[in-house]
Amino acid sequence: MGRGRQKAKHTKVARELKYFSPDTNYGALEKELGGNSRLEEDLEKWPEYSASDDDEYDQGEFKTA
Repeated sequence: MGRGRQKAKHTKVARELKYFSPDTNYGALEKELGGNSRLEEDLEKWPEYSASDDDEYDQGEFKTA
């Protein structure tokens, strides 16, 4: 017989989760999604790790010598 009370509790929790909207820190989000500011610096240091048009791969397949 206790199923009604259990279901009501689950419904209450589900409703709270559905309509819960936390405060969003848009500054931190923008910083995180803005990309890596060191990327250009790193690519200059290690150009052999950057992708280029004349690399070993031709449209996803490895070229044979």
